Order: sequence, then C-alpha cells, then structure tokens
Amino acid sequence: MLRHLRKPIIFAHRGASAYAPENTISAFELAVQQKADAIELDTKITIDGHVVVFHDQTLDRTTGASGRVIDSKLADLKLLDAGSHFDIAFRGEPIPTLEEVFEAVGKETYINVELTNYASLADRLPELVTEIVKKHNLVDRVLFSSFNPLALIRARRALPQVPIGLLADEGKKGRWARSWPGTLLRYQTLHPAYQDVDAALVERTHQRGCGLITYTVNSPDEIKRLFQLDVDGIFTDDPPTAIQILSATNQQRLPDKKS
Repeated sequence: MLRHLRKPIIFAHRGASAYAPENTISAFELAVQQKADAIELDTKITIDGHVVVFHDQTLDRTTGASGRVIDSKLADLKLLDAGSHFDIAFRGEPIPTLEEVFEAVGKETYINVELTNYASLADRLPELVTEIVKKHNLVDRVLFSSFNPLALIRARRALPQVPIGLLADEGKKGRWARSWPGTLLRYQTLHPAYQDVDAALVERTHQRGCGLITYTVNSPDEIKRLFQLDVDGIFTDDPPTAIQILSATNQQRLPDKKS
C-alpha cells in the first residue's frame, strides 16, 4: 500500500470525522469525496465473531447505549444509532462491519485498519481481519496498525505482504515504542502522537528505513510544522484543511528548489 501513495499521506481519521460521524460509511465516503489519500478506521470483534468498525471499548459515547462492543452481538449493534450524537441529520447511521466498509470504499481508497482489541488482547481479531482483507482482494490497499504488538505479529503472520504500523502512546508511556525496543517488531511505519514528533525522531525513523505517520493532527499550525519536518503522513479529522496546507507548503518550497 505505502508504495502507491504520495508523501506525505493524508489519512482521514475515522473517516472525515470533522464533517460526519466517526467510523461510519458516511464519514468514509465523504473522505473519498474530499480526496483524502486514505482513510483510517478501528476494528473490534463482536461476541458472535463479526468484525465491526468502532473506536471505543464501550458504546455510550457515540450510540447512547450501554455495554462493551466485545460483549455484544452484531444484530444488537445494528439496531443502534451511531449518527445522532454528531448531528441529527445523520440519525439512524448504523455501526458498519468491516466488510461493509470494504464494499463501500475498498476499491476507491487506501485503508489503515487499526486492530483495537486492547480489552481482549488474545482474541481472533487479527485472523478475522486478514481473512476479510483476502476475501475482498485488498492486500495492496491496506496497512495494519495497533498499540498491541501481539496483534501486529499475528496479522503479519497471516498476511506478511501487508505493512504494519506500530502506534506509540503520547509521552513517557510511548517511549518504548519510539525507541529501540519498538524496532524489534520490524514495523514499516511508526505512528507517534504529534506532540512527540520532532526533527530528531523523524530522522531516526528514516535512518531505519521506516516511515513516520503521526496522529491526530487538526491544528493548521501543527499540520504545517509536521509537513515541514517531512513526516510521511498524518492522521487528521479534517482532510480538506490538510490538503490545502500541503498545497501551500509545496508552493513555498518551489522557489527554494529553483534557487
């Protein structure tokens, strides 16, 4: 996937989530319309073995329901409203399955699939996700990422040709992932919080032959700073703003190249 995209890559974080409810088909389709280079989404497994696209461990923030995703059946999740919390115009927007997202936009964009089985580290999520990727012939269009090294190892075992990205927590908690212990995973991309990204981290990552894609950046000033540091990509809720800033940044660089 990474070789097909220009740098820096603008990922629509949970879809165009500044404009539509996160992790919904509406958000992903809008990101494609906004010409984001790729989308990012979060996957979890239901109690009856389906892979759904949902960020939180619990349902309350975006649906108003109670309970955990991993304790829910798909049929019950499909009854929930994942859109009204964002805007009444999206009332009735369902929680999608990964298969539904792939069917809607899988051939139109590239996809960072985050494996978010953080409350059930040893569940079958990596194997189920890789089976769905193969079923939809999207091996060349996906990147797997996670804070969970075990999930990435298992995903790579099932689909070694798909790149993996190690997510790093912000600050001291993520120091191990941003330094040499994290490199033992042999990832293709490092995904640190933007607050931890400086010229030294970008240079160290590039010296290892890896890319650096940072999350989640919405401030125009921060987006501009990161582009100037030559990061390989950003995750943003606001793809149009990032695209506009990238265009302006590239225009500013043109006189330097001519001089």
